[in-house]
Amino acid sequence: MITHHFSDGLYAKETHIEAGQMLIQHKHNYSHFGIIAKGKVVVVKEGDIQIIEAPACIDIKAGENHGVKAITDVFWYCVHATDEKDPSKVDEVLIKGE
Repeated sequence: MITHHFSDGLYAKETHIEAGQMLIQHKHNYSHFGIIAKGKVVVVKEGDIQIIEAPACIDIKAGENHGVKAITDVFWYCVHATDEKDPSKVDEVLIKGE
């Protein structure tokens, strides 16, 4: 389940990830924050693997390939600087193409 939050120049994507589910690896042209508000995850960043439990804020650098796998049910937020406010377009604006 995804909920979109928009403010002036900011976007937060709230994702509920069920235990065992994975958010696919991807990258962005700029740095952003990944915030785990509830639960426990495995975070993979450029091949580095960490187990992180809420509450936590993770700095994800520009161009860094990253993904998340839920160990427990999780509430995960990605916080981006963008002026895009259309939920149907925000991913294509944010995710770096190969």
